[in-house]
Amino acid sequence: MNTKKLAPDRGTKLRKNGSEVLKISVNFETLGNIFIINESEFLTDKISAEDLIISPHSHYMLINKANYVITVKYDKDISSHQVIYDPYKYENEEKRQIDPHQFKSSHEVPDGYIDILPKWYSIKFTYPDYNIIYIKPEMGISFQIHKERTEYWEIIGGNPIILNDHTLHYFVRSGTKFKNHIGTYHSIINPNQKDGEYVILKERWSGNFDEQDIKRVFNPNHYEDDSN
Repeated sequence: MNTKKLAPDRGTKLRKNGSEVLKISVNFETLGNIFIINESEFLTDKISAEDLIISPHSHYMLINKANYVITVKYDKDISSHQVIYDPYKYENEEKRQIDPHQFKSSHEVPDGYIDILPKWYSIKFTYPDYNIIYIKPEMGISFQIHKERTEYWEIIGGNPIILNDHTLHYFVRSGTKFKNHIGTYHSIINPNQKDGEYVILKERWSGNFDEQDIKRVFNPNHYEDDSN
């Protein structure tokens, strides 16, 4: 049996199971302090041992929401399972913000933007009534909630993984739209491994837009004062 120590507010890699059923286990008292992705489900409460049974070829990931280190046990060797997203792959590298001028020289950014918000994992161009967000390969924004606004997403480039409330959508095609209601979980991950293959997201909203209106339940990028 393989084991992994998982620190508070840390997640495992998002993996794809092999051809056999995988059973994951944690201490009983820990069940109420984890989030789990089990294929298309994002489970955050009332988790049972059955929720930790992963069907063949299904995706899985655990997030530790306890204030102590937990031990995660796998009944099989997972080293051969495909890694879809490693939240901490670039954790120890220098966090250089994307240079807007260099970015625009190599990407077709529509004219008319009124503000730019560059980060080390994404860059956002703000227009009068929408945003266009570019997310770097192998990166994602935090798993988050807004209390005062609903967001409307349209994928206009790349094939991301989308968290929409308690449902995961894998390798979404361009043109797909999502509505992230007030108070629901949402995130976007770019699983592309090729340099330069950004995911492009068009974002609109309704309600009261406030950059501080954000609650992050999982934040591998460790940004505390921005909107993504």
